[in-house]
Amino acid sequence: LSWVCPLPLWPFVLCCRVGSGSPRPCMGQAVQKVCVDLVNHSGWTLNWLSRPPFSAETQLDLTSHCNATCYQKGGQQPDVKLLAKQLTFETLYSDGSRALTTVTVGPSYSALSRGKDAARRRRRRHQIYEEDGRFNVRGDHFLPDYPFSTAVHISTGCTGILVSPHHVLTAAHCVHDGKDYVRGARKLEVSFLTPRPLVRWVRVRRTRFPKGWIQGPQEISMDFDYALLEVSWPLCRPFMRLSVAPSLEELAGKRIHFSGFDSDRPGELVYRFCPVEDESSELIYQHCDARPGASGSGLYGLVWDSALERWERKVFGIFFSHQWLELDGENCDFNMAVRFTPLKITQICYWLLGNHGN
Repeated sequence: LSWVCPLPLWPFVLCCRVGSGSPRPCMGQAVQKVCVDLVNHSGWTLNWLSRPPFSAETQLDLTSHCNATCYQKGGQQPDVKLLAKQLTFETLYSDGSRALTTVTVGPSYSALSRGKDAARRRRRRHQIYEEDGRFNVRGDHFLPDYPFSTAVHISTGCTGILVSPHHVLTAAHCVHDGKDYVRGARKLEVSFLTPRPLVRWVRVRRTRFPKGWIQGPQEISMDFDYALLEVSWPLCRPFMRLSVAPSLEELAGKRIHFSGFDSDRPGELVYRFCPVEDESSELIYQHCDARPGASGSGLYGLVWDSALERWERKVFGIFFSHQWLELDGENCDFNMAVRFTPLKITQICYWLLGNHGN
């Protein structure tokens, strides 16, 4: 991550160039520079909200429905004002208080026009496709080693991925159902699976997710099903760096990987990989085998790092649900993941590296 814009006193402009030579967690593929203006007298608008009731139940088996309109919505030019509302984010603190930070998208933002016709590869099975292609990760030689060491167990029953010593990325629905925080979010904790039976849970001190997750219909909110958890103590394990999601042509083997804590294999870390079936500007469509509990897993793959001049494993999406699609009167299904766009990466980088004094 490099800070490349001048910083005038009014308004404060946060710029994130993905793909500089910095060793920070946000180092990623060079795609474009995007700026986010965080506007008010102090540089941004921070409004304190009432304490939530924490009444929702965690929904590990999240299923959505979509038709051709939302499947191909990536071809539409985004509304900058709507994007600003969706990227406005909420912060939940460990004492139960919460705040809303209002964000505006700067004029330098230009959307990546990635809309494409749907591939429409039909599948009519559930989340396990044909023969189960998942593998249990066990033993001293695998669990502590990268990239399996980055998989994090969330106390609400989901999975996350470590993206810095202090931060875990997961799905927003693991902490909030779109209307209220889930009960377990009040005292949220994370842990790792180790070869020994000893499990150490670490408390989450701050949770952030975009307002787009709790606004509008489901076919829109699922584009923003991601959250960043900040833990109280540093997690001394290798973490995975972030990247803007590459196109299929730029992804090695057109293949994605992720590890999670699937509910049908308790006490096990489960790894899988598969080719990407299709992509839109906001989502990744795939048929990787998965079960409830894998929600929030970080999707990663080999991405060319121009600064290091080598292929690197980088996380560029979050697995979140299973989706039924109705195309031309025919039903088909996919497992889904949020795709990290330049603007989403800018937001996550701000959460990682911004002014935590606010």
